[in-house]
Amino acid sequence: QVQVAESGGGSVQFGGSLRLSCAASGNIFSIHGMDWYCHAPGKQRELVASIATGVGTHYADSVKGRITISRDNSNNEVYLQMNSLKPEETGVYYCRVPLRRTATMPIQQYWGQGTQVTVSS
Repeated sequence: QVQVAESGGGSVQFGGSLRLSCAASGNIFSIHGMDWYCHAPGKQRELVASIATGVGTHYADSVKGRITISRDNSNNEVYLQMNSLKPEETGVYYCRVPLRRTATMPIQQYWGQGTQVTVSS
């Protein structure tokens, strides 16, 4: 089995900062990139940032320059440092981890339960 768990959410004021963490554990052979998504109220879940197995990163245009994604491959963890937060970035933040459980199994997507981020004006 595989578990994905996010932490670090909370409530901040406009312009505040939060650091989210996500850890994948269990029967994991290899991880292929890690992503953070935001599900804001009344909207679809949207990609915030992603990081490849190497060092390649991708950010949504709205967060460039304010949010940084990083990972610790040795511990199967990914982080999201969020600065200058805005009220419209309120939502549940989910970690997605594409991984193989064995060398012969296909890549499967695993999601955490999410962590709530609330930004007040």
